[in-house]
Amino acid sequence: MVPISIAYNGELRCVATHDKSGVQFITDAPTDNQGKGESFSPTDLVATALGACMITTMGIAAQKDGVQLAGTAIAIEKHMTATPPRKIAKLVAKLQMASGIPKEYRVKTESIGRNCPVVKSLHPDVELDIQFHYPG
Repeated sequence: MVPISIAYNGELRCVATHDKSGVQFITDAPTDNQGKGESFSPTDLVATALGACMITTMGIAAQKDGVQLAGTAIAIEKHMTATPPRKIAKLVAKLQMASGIPKEYRVKTESIGRNCPVVKSLHPDVELDIQFHYPG
């Protein structure tokens, strides 16, 4: 169990606290949904969780296998539905992989990224477009 506390501050803004560490962050409703758009929206956090989960789970395996993934980066695009009900329609994950990852390791690391816990937790209606790009 991971306890997380969320306080509503009004004006469509929340403060979330990771109770164990005390780390906090603010969420704000997006400008296209009555908010100020001054911080991550709740659906932005879903997209962020996808990217962080992919890289983290790939990193756990790579660390165990002695493969260096440092320098890998991911860009996430979140696409919302155009018509109600409002929800995430598509997430595009573009991974720029670090140099030096052995070719024979790529299938394993890509499979791990495509099967991370957040991927497994997303509703099947959310379209995923996951792209891996390697230097050279």
